[in-house]
This record gives sequence, C-alpha cells and structure tokens, in this order.
Amino acid sequence: MATNNIGLEKKQADKTAKKLNELLANYQQLYQNLRGFHWNIRGAKFFELHLKFEELYNDINLKVDEIAERILALDGTPMHTFGDYQKNATIKEVSELRDGNKILKILVSDYRTLIVLERQILKLAETNGDEGTNTLLTDYITQQEKTIWMLNAALG
Repeated sequence: MATNNIGLEKKQADKTAKKLNELLANYQQLYQNLRGFHWNIRGAKFFELHLKFEELYNDINLKVDEIAERILALDGTPMHTFGDYQKNATIKEVSELRDGNKILKILVSDYRTLIVLERQILKLAETNGDEGTNTLLTDYITQQEKTIWMLNAALG
C-alpha cells in the first residue's frame, strides 16, 4: 500500500483532497458573496448585518487558507482560480442583493451546503484514519451549526 508524506494511504488521501478542493471552491464562492452582501446591504438592519457579514467573511477567509493547506498536506494541489471555483462550487454567485432577510435565507442554505459536503468528507477521511481532516471539519461543522441557528433566529 502506497502512502503519502503524512503516512496516509495515497489513493484514499487523493480522494479526500479532491473533495476538499470542492469544499474550497464553495468557501471561495461564499466568501465573494459575503463581501458583496457586506458592501450592498441596505435597510433597518444595516449596521447589524454589515458587521455580521464582515465577521463571517473574515472567518471564511481563514478557513479557505486552512483547507488549502490541508489539501497540500495530503499531497494535493488546491484550486486557485475563480473559473475553477465557479465550475466546482454548488454555492452560486449572488449579485446586487440588498434585502437583509433574503440574504439571511441564502446564507442559511449556503451554510447547509457546506455542512453536507463536510460530512461527506468526514466519512471519506475516517476510512483512511485521517484525523487531521476530521478534526478540522468537525470544528467547522460545530461552528456552522451555531451560525445556522443564529441566522434562523435573526429571521424570526
């Protein structure tokens, strides 16, 4: 059985890295959407949501780097072009949306998309004893479940 640089079975690690690239694409698309939401939000909740969107995109930005570095640790190559992100992301580009409630509903859906994909990757990584990927994604899921709860609470 061939192993990679960190001692994981290579074929399985390659599958995990490929799915992590899909996750990376979704995170990058969500990051871009959040930037747009931050810039374009209007209405009564402007101050609250403007700050919240900045908090969320800063968090996503850190995760993007962590995911890319995990792909590298698995001997993979992280995607790095917007074209690749758009081809591989299930989260879609949103432009010129200003309504806070509509944005919050989209964010709930997008965070659910991330969690579904992260749970798929967890199962894949578990079969290879990939504790590094599991730890990273378990932490993300815990945070995102709370974020979904808070976004839904804001929606009423």
